[in-house]
Amino acid sequence: MANDNGDGMAKGLIIGFVTGSIVGAVLALLYAPKTGKELRKDIKEKTDELVEKGEEYLNKARTKATEIVSEAKKKSDSLLSDARKQASNLMGDAERILSDARSKVGGEGSR
Repeated sequence: MANDNGDGMAKGLIIGFVTGSIVGAVLALLYAPKTGKELRKDIKEKTDELVEKGEEYLNKARTKATEIVSEAKKKSDSLLSDARKQASNLMGDAERILSDARSKVGGEGSR
């Protein structure tokens, strides 16, 4: 569920970035003193450029997210392994203490 929220937020940021860039570029071109044909050509070029930059940004974000997830998985696997080892050691210690206690109780009962 946390991943869905993070993915939605990332998508929203990317969409907002691309939309804002396109609107800003179009407004800048509309106020430039050019003919309609030149203006349409400039708008198309800027739009294509911004879409390309947005795709690059999205690909970088996906790659980084994949790296982060992979690293987190490695760390969680390591922590889980360490926890299992410690639990096993604690169980062994507890069994030894219980065995020692039983032998002491058994030794005292035979006296």
